[in-house]
Amino acid sequence: MLEGDATFWQFLLNPFELFVIPFNTWVDEALGWVVSNYRWFFQILRLPIDYALVSIEDLLQAIPQAVMLIIAWLMGWQVADKKTTCFVLFSMGLIGLLGVWPQAMTTMALVLTSVFFCVITGIPMGILISRSKRIESALRPILDAMQTTPAFVYLIPVVMLFGVGNVPGIIVTIIFALPPLIRLTVLGIHQVPSDVVEAAYAFGASEKQVMLKIKIPLALRTIMTGINQTLMLSLSMVVVASMIAVGGLGQMVLRGIGRLDVGQAAVGGLGIVLMAISLDRLTQAMGQSSRLRGTRHWYQKGPVGLVIKQLNKKNQKSTAENLSLAPSK
Repeated sequence: MLEGDATFWQFLLNPFELFVIPFNTWVDEALGWVVSNYRWFFQILRLPIDYALVSIEDLLQAIPQAVMLIIAWLMGWQVADKKTTCFVLFSMGLIGLLGVWPQAMTTMALVLTSVFFCVITGIPMGILISRSKRIESALRPILDAMQTTPAFVYLIPVVMLFGVGNVPGIIVTIIFALPPLIRLTVLGIHQVPSDVVEAAYAFGASEKQVMLKIKIPLALRTIMTGINQTLMLSLSMVVVASMIAVGGLGQMVLRGIGRLDVGQAAVGGLGIVLMAISLDRLTQAMGQSSRLRGTRHWYQKGPVGLVIKQLNKKNQKSTAENLSLAPSK
């Protein structure tokens, strides 16, 4: 009787010492069952990512360094101002002088591949979610879990399902970096003024036309902010994903930490910082409104605008010559 009373009071005062939910056992059993029965499906899923990554990395590694600097200068001139262009050129030049150009191109390929799959997945999902409050309510907890779960937690199940290497690293990055793009896409579409949408419907526009010609263009700046956040989160995952044999600058940081080689870790970290700031400045410039750019359309400035202007002058000159040569009546 005394032992029963002691057990009762012990359970009452410290219930979590006597009763524990075996969540870890459930997760282990569920993951083991998935690996045993459906690992082939996840191996098929990695094929398009592997193809895209190899193609982008081979392209970046094949481009000569001087040509890549010229491409960076043209891109900066097209989408940003002179200060941003000069900083991008300085950053890429410093990365080359540090002797980590191949690793930087591998990291760039990893980031671009991750952002590409996030964009083709996140923006359509954001558009779909914005059209239904029920879907938004159902997916909000999932997005919260994806965004708040520590990045290290994703590594073990991804390694068991996909193995190690660059492709599993990209999959981890996609899972980690996708929620901000979805959320900001939904936010941008919800922030479109209702009177503009109602006016479009009043003039006979269909649901598809309103979405493609009204809501998405007006929400583009917010969507570009989501792409910028996805890009930054992808770069932040470079070092974490290097723990599952992902190459690039993150691997240099990991090796430097493992060997207590501060110099190697500092070089890799500096390369990541320079690349992150450069890409951040470029994507922010792409998301600026036409009023801030000083032009109505993106093709009215930079090298594209210069080429179009020269072609227009040539066409006007040839038209004037044809008119002068035409016989008068």
